[in-house]
Amino acid sequence: MSKLLLATTMSQALAMGNPIRARTRDNGMGMRTFDARTIDSTGAFLLDELERLDQTMHDPLVSVTWGRDIDLRSDVSIADETSSFTNSTFAAAGGPSPSGKAWVGKNTDAIASIALDIGKTAQPLTLWATQIGWTIPELESAKAVGRPVDSQKHSGLLLKHQMDVDEQVYIGDDIIGVEGLLNSSKVGATNVNKNWKLATPQEILDDVNLILNNAWLASGFAVCPDKLLLPPNQFSLLTSRVVSEAGNISILEFLKANSLANSVNGRELDIQPSKWCVKRGVGQTDRMMTYTQSENRVRFPMVPLQRTPIEYRDLRQLTTYFGRLGAVEWVYPETAYYADGL
Repeated sequence: MSKLLLATTMSQALAMGNPIRARTRDNGMGMRTFDARTIDSTGAFLLDELERLDQTMHDPLVSVTWGRDIDLRSDVSIADETSSFTNSTFAAAGGPSPSGKAWVGKNTDAIASIALDIGKTAQPLTLWATQIGWTIPELESAKAVGRPVDSQKHSGLLLKHQMDVDEQVYIGDDIIGVEGLLNSSKVGATNVNKNWKLATPQEILDDVNLILNNAWLASGFAVCPDKLLLPPNQFSLLTSRVVSEAGNISILEFLKANSLANSVNGRELDIQPSKWCVKRGVGQTDRMMTYTQSENRVRFPMVPLQRTPIEYRDLRQLTTYFGRLGAVEWVYPETAYYADGL
């Protein structure tokens, strides 16, 4: 309706002594608003006639890597409240020399024996639980639009669990007072000789071999670590820079082939990026870590998720998922080492 026609209609109505509310039919000059209610919980949206909605469900962008970097201790159960392990220490006196070999003579009537000390380390196995639920109308509405709200909430719960496990594995938890892979007070630490942005390939190799050797030395040369965790920026630096101007191999491949671990263990050093290494060192500096990934060296106790039967409460349907998360168990912390200041 034009403005002239609208003005004429209003004038005629007023002249007849019967005022009316004037309306237009063009919905605001052809513009459509989308400020109406959107039912996000059931996935029902207002759509334009020419709008093509992608029906694919896009979850949040999240990366969890704990399954790559640590082995699980799977003998714990939902009934356990503490996980523990023991370390044995032996002592044996020598023969003529107390610190020497156990020599004896033919007529010896006193023979030294082995002394044993067993120490136990216990840590909490904390209960983890989250509830999901939906109403019957909500479920029916989601079913009508083809977007299952129950499975989406279940996916969100699993994602929450994985994110919590990831954090627990790498840095522990301040509330319950436990440490993780990258911030354990039981693991030795040092500083790199030079910031890697300014370091040469040989200086970077020296830093890597430094912490490999420190861990090897701390274990009495029994175990040389075979894995290295780096902050993502430093990992990217190693892959983008080449050893020489000839551009034959990257620094990353140079480290794998020439590290101490390769010579001692007979296999390349496993180098992986981890976001949890960022600002994890002293003075908020970046940290790298070397260790041996083995259940006998370091592991994480966890009870897999279980769930209760669905509970029907008025219009709601509820179920609770629960499990237990432990703390990283350093059976042999001397087989690992940190280096800060990357």
